[in-house]
Amino acid sequence: MTDFRGDTAAPTASPTQQSSRLPFTKGHGTGNDFVLTLDPEGEAPTDAAFVAALCDRHRGIGADGYIRAVRSSALPEGRALLQTDPAAEWFMDYRNGDGSVSEMCGNGVRVFAHFLLTRSAAELPEGGELAIGTRGGVKRVTRSGDGYAVDMGPWEFIVPDAAVARGMDSLVAIGGLDVDRPALSISMGNPHTVVALAEQTELDRTELHRAPAVRPLPPEGTNVELVVPADPLVGEDGVGRLTMRVHERGVGETQSCGTGACAAAAATRFWAGEGAPAQWLVTVPGGVVGVTFFDGPEGREHVQLSGPAVLVAEGILLPGA
Repeated sequence: MTDFRGDTAAPTASPTQQSSRLPFTKGHGTGNDFVLTLDPEGEAPTDAAFVAALCDRHRGIGADGYIRAVRSSALPEGRALLQTDPAAEWFMDYRNGDGSVSEMCGNGVRVFAHFLLTRSAAELPEGGELAIGTRGGVKRVTRSGDGYAVDMGPWEFIVPDAAVARGMDSLVAIGGLDVDRPALSISMGNPHTVVALAEQTELDRTELHRAPAVRPLPPEGTNVELVVPADPLVGEDGVGRLTMRVHERGVGETQSCGTGACAAAAATRFWAGEGAPAQWLVTVPGGVVGVTFFDGPEGREHVQLSGPAVLVAEGILLPGA
C-alpha cells in the first residue's frame, strides 16, 4: 500500500485520528466516489470532523462520502436487522462528505459489495445474492452485465395526497432559472425531490453549487434531482430514457446518485401515466445507470438499480502527519 500524507490533522482532529493509521480504498459508481474502510468491529472513527477532513478534495483523500464495512453484529442498527434477516452479515455505515449520517446510497451499495468481494470478506456466486445491511433496510445485490444490480426496495411518495391529486407537492427555487418549478418528493429510504425541466439547455444552465430551496422542505431535508425526459420518452426498445443532475444533501452536486436516479425514474414514470415502461436508462454526468420497476414480495412495487462499481486506489491515511 502507498502512504498518503493528507493535511488532515486540523485542530478539530479527534484523539482517534491522532493515533491511528487507517487503511482505505477509493472507489466510485458512475463518478459518485467514496472512501471505504474494512472495519469489522466498528472501531474506526466516524465523528463529523474526521469524515469531513477525509472527504475534503484539497486537504484529504476527497470523496462524496465515507463508507465503513462493519459487521452488522457490531452496530445497534445492524443487530436490529439481523433479527429479521440473518443473512445481512455486513452493514454499510455511510456518511455524507460533510460528516452527516445518511440512510442509503444506491451507487455506494454497488461499490460496497465490490469492495467486500475483492477483500474476500463476502462471496457472490453467479445466480446468487448478497444481503447488505443499511439504515434504509437490507438491500440485496446480484451481478449484472455491467457490474451489479441492487434491489433498492419499494419507493413511495413523501406526500401521497398531493402527489396523487396534482402530480406535485412542492416548489423549488433553482439557481440559473428565473421561475420556481413544481416538484414531486419521493422516498427511496432517503428523501428526494424531483423537478422536470423542458429541455437540455435549462439543465445545463442550472447552478447546483448551492442547494436549491424546496418549499415545503421534507422533515429530513432532501436531495434534489433535475431531469429532462428524452424525446421521444420511450425508445423503440421499449426503454424509457432521461437525463439528470443532482444536488445531494451534505455533499453538493455529484456526478451521480443511485437513489436519485431511482426517484427520478419513478417520478417521470408517474407523470407519464398508464403504459409507461418498467425499464429506464438514466444518464448522469458520470455515466448511465439502469432502473427497473417490478412487483416486490410484499405486494409493493420495488426498484432495481444496476450499474458499474470501480475501485481505483488503496492507501494508508496518516491522520497525525
